[in-house]
Amino acid sequence: MREGRSLTFVVLTAIFALYVLFLYGPTITILILSFQGPDGGLTFPMNGVSLHWFSNLFQGIGVAYVGDAFLRSLELGLLVAFLTVVISVMAGLAFRRRFRGANILFYTAIASLILPSIIVSLGIALEFRIVDDAIKALGDNYGIEWIQDNFQTLVGVFTSGLGAHLTWTLPFGLLIMFAVFNRFNPSYEEAARDLGATPWQTFRHVVLPIIAPSLVGVALFGFTLSWDEIARTSQAIGAENTLPLQLEGMTTTVTTPVIYALGTVTTAISMAVILGAIAILILVQRHRARRGSDAGKGLV
Repeated sequence: MREGRSLTFVVLTAIFALYVLFLYGPTITILILSFQGPDGGLTFPMNGVSLHWFSNLFQGIGVAYVGDAFLRSLELGLLVAFLTVVISVMAGLAFRRRFRGANILFYTAIASLILPSIIVSLGIALEFRIVDDAIKALGDNYGIEWIQDNFQTLVGVFTSGLGAHLTWTLPFGLLIMFAVFNRFNPSYEEAARDLGATPWQTFRHVVLPIIAPSLVGVALFGFTLSWDEIARTSQAIGAENTLPLQLEGMTTTVTTPVIYALGTVTTAISMAVILGAIAILILVQRHRARRGSDAGKGLV
């Protein structure tokens, strides 16, 4: 005998379905409309099916400077991911030992998660402009010709923009690594030291392989959060736009589905990064399993 579904189950299922539709509906809509024919517009119904707007996108038709913004965001995202991993691991190792001011440092590091993004962006831009003024004043007061003739500003994608992105990605990386090291069994390190391993050898051959899957997750967080960041970038990026800012500006000027094609491409890149991270995790797990199996055979 099968019992019928209760009214509560039906209502909650409907609410969940509406939530999923609300969450992914816009992305699916953009994906579909990006494959319209040459006479397609920005709304339904579709006019034909083709790759016409993708062709226009890669030829640079109707989308000024999008290629430069795309590469800029890609380079920035990769750099942010790398720095997030390195700094998070170093901080995780440091916080394994108690030291004076650890609590204050921890709360200071994660405080940017609760601060309004636009305020963080404005603050970073203001700091860099103060430094700009100080450098220009130095050049004028001491007659440094290079500063007077060539220096303009330190505000840019890989200076103030990089700092703005790290204020968003680092707290997530730190929290992940703190959780990882809180569960880490120090007996592995003790065994390595007993066998004569140096601190670097212990980290490289023992700690790093164990935490490798978590590092992939931290890198994924760093890249994806940087890839689509707008608010923290808007005031601190300088004269050059990242891809999200370029897209935001195009929403009022581009009136063809080429903007949907660009949205589809950027979404595909995000999915490719996620799938790549999953593939790396699977390879790491298989490598571990293979090494464990080989070690077991060696003992037999």
